[in-house]
Amino acid sequence: MTEIAETDVPFLPRGVRVHHCAVRKGWYLLAPERAVKMDQIAHAILSATDGDRDFCGIVDKLAVDFNAPKDRIAQDARKFLTDLVNRRMVEIRP
Repeated sequence: MTEIAETDVPFLPRGVRVHHCAVRKGWYLLAPERAVKMDQIAHAILSATDGDRDFCGIVDKLAVDFNAPKDRIAQDARKFLTDLVNRRMVEIRP
């Protein structure tokens, strides 16, 4: 996949989940045989990725939550989610 489109609906596939580790004091994206430590921005993006919102809806939510410009959020979120799609940790709803 080249890039997430505005109307794409990203979601976490079966077997992939967001988990807070109390021991390591951080948020992780867990997939079979893989774990990725997330920063606050990654956690916010994945928290808004509920499988119902399209990409524009995710950007709108984050812009309101963080009082930030939509174009900057869209750029960062698109890059992050596209990378996770390419790593098969996020899928796009058909």
